[in-house]
Amino acid sequence: MTALHLAREGDEERLLPMLRACHTELGLASEDWALREALGPILSGAPHGAIYIAGPARAPIGYAAISFGWSLGDGGLAADLDEIWVRPAIRGRGIGAELLSILPRALAEAGLKRLRVIVPSADHALARLARVGGYRAAPDSLCWTRRF
Repeated sequence: MTALHLAREGDEERLLPMLRACHTELGLASEDWALREALGPILSGAPHGAIYIAGPARAPIGYAAISFGWSLGDGGLAADLDEIWVRPAIRGRGIGAELLSILPRALAEAGLKRLRVIVPSADHALARLARVGGYRAAPDSLCWTRRF
């Protein structure tokens, strides 16, 4: 089983290379200063999100970033999987699926009622991992986004 630990202050240098690699794969332009600015509050314990580092602390193999919110329909604390990334050299070994399985159990202990995974398309690799992990697509739902 893949080790998973909550990222804290001092984990920036372990996280930054993985964040840069993930954002490069996604075609996102990310500057180190902006990544550090976004990481700071989460690693300091802000209640808006959490990052879990996968693998050994000295040589992490991936991460999952979670954003928290509140859902009346789901009865309380809810979260969205903001990012999940596993080193390309070890993909295909079930680590992503394992993370999608471990995260809900770990977060349920903290009172989480729902973890949502938003995927780019029904045939995307993340959609396949989510289906295998027991996640279900909401019927007839669309996700609309407005950025500020």
